[in-house]
Amino acid sequence: MRSYPTKPTKVFFVIVFILSTFLYACTEFSNSGNIELAYPSEHYQEALDGRLIVLLTENIDSEPRFQLRDDTKTAQGFGMDVEDWKPGDAIQFDTESFGYPIQNFDELPSGEYYLQVVFHKYEIFNRADGHLVKLPMDRGEGQQWNRAPGNLYSTPQKVKIQNGQISTTSISLESIIPPIEEPKDTKYIKHIKIKSELLSDFWGRDMYIGAHVLLPEGWETHPNVKYPLAIMHGHFPSDFGGFRTTPPDPDLEPTYSERFGVDGYNLIVQQEAYDFYKTWTGPDFPRVIAIKIQHPTPYYDDSYAVNSAAQGPYGDALTYELIPYIEEQFRGIGEGWSRFVYGGSTGGWESLAVQVKYPKEYGMCFAACPDPIDFRAYCLVNIYEDENAYYEEGTFRKTLVAGHRDYLGNVDASLRDMNYRELVLGSKGRSGQQWDIWEATYSPLDENGYPKRIWDRVTGEIDKEVAAYWKENYDLAYILKRDWAKYGKDWEHKIHLYCGDMDNYYLNNAVYLAEEILTSTSGPNYNGVVDYGDRAEHCWNGDHENGNHISRLRYHRMFIKKYVDNVGKVAPKGADLSSWRY
Repeated sequence: MRSYPTKPTKVFFVIVFILSTFLYACTEFSNSGNIELAYPSEHYQEALDGRLIVLLTENIDSEPRFQLRDDTKTAQGFGMDVEDWKPGDAIQFDTESFGYPIQNFDELPSGEYYLQVVFHKYEIFNRADGHLVKLPMDRGEGQQWNRAPGNLYSTPQKVKIQNGQISTTSISLESIIPPIEEPKDTKYIKHIKIKSELLSDFWGRDMYIGAHVLLPEGWETHPNVKYPLAIMHGHFPSDFGGFRTTPPDPDLEPTYSERFGVDGYNLIVQQEAYDFYKTWTGPDFPRVIAIKIQHPTPYYDDSYAVNSAAQGPYGDALTYELIPYIEEQFRGIGEGWSRFVYGGSTGGWESLAVQVKYPKEYGMCFAACPDPIDFRAYCLVNIYEDENAYYEEGTFRKTLVAGHRDYLGNVDASLRDMNYRELVLGSKGRSGQQWDIWEATYSPLDENGYPKRIWDRVTGEIDKEVAAYWKENYDLAYILKRDWAKYGKDWEHKIHLYCGDMDNYYLNNAVYLAEEILTSTSGPNYNGVVDYGDRAEHCWNGDHENGNHISRLRYHRMFIKKYVDNVGKVAPKGADLSSWRY
């Protein structure tokens, strides 16, 4: 598979490693379009591996490293792998490297731009499967290339591009992103981090997983009570967000949410967090332990909570190491029926996945706007029948497949756009972004130990052998159908799915297909819920009374009550359903 297309150009970058913070720009245009880059020696003295990302923007409202996105407001980016970059060595970054949204540097429109360079640092892993791979280790930020501590970056500066030539420029990568402070324990919120023996054995180094734990009101004064465990899955949480013991900050300057089109959304977020605190500690709310788990990997901010070839036994580590440890530390009941999972998007897929993969270890799942749970609708791609992911093709024309829409169906990004952006950020599945983590979770390994591509990232051609592997191991709807005779009784009353019928990423299509399977399975009826929100976008979670901007902030109070209302259907005879309901 080709990693990127090549096209002869006259322009290329030369990157020179020198011990200097020298920074200047001249207005002369170079025939070769050289950009010289340097960073101070105190940052690193050893050889570096990683990804160089060169960014160009028209405006400087925010740094270019924060402007690369899927829609038309995106910055321009180019990316190239760097290996064994020794101090003093000169390396070449040429603009034949793949770019997004414009693939070739010599096709950039003439004009003045702000230029910034980021170096995303990789580390070496000697895995137990015999593969040596180079990947970005999470450093407490949740796999964000533009925020990862230890990454180098330059100060944005203005450059001119004219007819494919760039004004000769020297840049110092003088800045390094600092470490992130660990969150502190409070009366209600505790923080857990443990070394996973399973993951450490797989990755060949110490690997840690953890959680932010929200204790119920009265936990200290009821020492003999054991509690159900509410497990929220989702993207990397820096703390137990959405819980605030004080009223909103009266001096907070209101900000506008571009995503939801709401003024003062930051004030709404603080008010909802304070309201949740009052609800959580009030007399009528169920007493459970709620946790948000942390399990970032070198591929993403979240492992997807299942075992996989490229990432190792995260499913077993969470289910058999982390969760029992938390239950022991904080008096959880510690039985399958007493653990329930919920989340949206990534967390929605994970919630259903762990319920499917570990049918007896979890008592109920509430999966909102889940990532594709049926790969016949992998967003708008049927990986089993379609030949190409990027195009609908006919005899005389082909049409780009949509990737993102609003609630009225207006498309602002194609599937190809979204994959090309990731290709700039990292080769071999190392972008730390959405399409790459799906491959890192679902795919077998290639000959070098990286995830096999479900499709060629440049052409969109689908690999049917990889698709077959995905089907047998991670197509959740197919697995439910295939294994219903074996596990149907264990899944009964436990599956609850919610999705907006105008999900921005077309995730509702897979839910439709899964619903057909659930309502037609032989044996025990699934006795769960599948619900849709009219014209609701991504993040809809079953709330028919409020918009997404509100309901997305109420997962705990919504789903904890739903679990308690239905726990009698999954709990064994004689289970304690009363002592924790004080």
